[in-house]
Amino acid sequence: MTSNSTGIGLLHERYARCAQLISQADGLLITAGAGLGVDSGLPDFRGSAGMWRAYPALARAQMHFQDIASPEAFRERPRLAWGFYGHRLRMYRETEPGPALEILKQIARRLPDGAFVFTSNVDGQFQKAGFAAHRVVECHGSIHHLQCLDGCMNDVWSAEGFGPEVNEDRCELTNAPPRCPWCGGLARPNILMFGERQWIDDRTRAQKARLSMWRSKVERLLVIEIGAGYAIPTVRMFGEQQDVPLIRINTTEAKTSADRGVSLQVTGTEAMRGIAAALLEGGFLDD
Repeated sequence: MTSNSTGIGLLHERYARCAQLISQADGLLITAGAGLGVDSGLPDFRGSAGMWRAYPALARAQMHFQDIASPEAFRERPRLAWGFYGHRLRMYRETEPGPALEILKQIARRLPDGAFVFTSNVDGQFQKAGFAAHRVVECHGSIHHLQCLDGCMNDVWSAEGFGPEVNEDRCELTNAPPRCPWCGGLARPNILMFGERQWIDDRTRAQKARLSMWRSKVERLLVIEIGAGYAIPTVRMFGEQQDVPLIRINTTEAKTSADRGVSLQVTGTEAMRGIAAALLEGGFLDD
């Protein structure tokens, strides 16, 4: 037997183990990091190289992610900051969620207590894929919501009415930026940024409270983690803190405790398709 066939066999065994854990659960906590967005075709902003490939103008200016993803960037170079975030907002609106999210949704429908999402992604892809908004925690906020740059009234509102127009060569907003309805000052995305002091986290705190209430009712919780790495470990740590079986899907950092978890060092799409096949074979899912 070749090493390749041995690896395939081991992967199939792990998919079967995942299917067993899912069939034993009554609720699913989906924890997701940046890797899930990359799997859906979104740019990889983890590290300057990935960001600079998507935004050459920032590479020419030698601006790193922490430089542009900060309140100070909106104060000092508002059109550049809104060029970066405006382009992302438009891109997220146009991106279709990847197949992994549809499979997760199918699994959630079969569990008595359904699923809840905990994600550091700000792209709104779970809601776009059909997950109920009241069952999603966006621990770093959402690009689809705005707040005053100065946080004048502690208010957060939808970005739905803002249509950014961006010169992509220069990474600059060319139309009027959004304004605070209270003071008329510059608005910014309601996202936790670097060097942050004025992020309004009311939405996220309310989301976490709903998750806590749901979690208290689930007796046999299972965590499926996708694309959450060590660079910003919020999501990874939150899933581990649940002290329940964990399926960890990560192309480079999949290691987990062997006695309570399953490691799948593949993409989210590949993993969820493999799990779905095992669930079909076991009769948990229908064709």
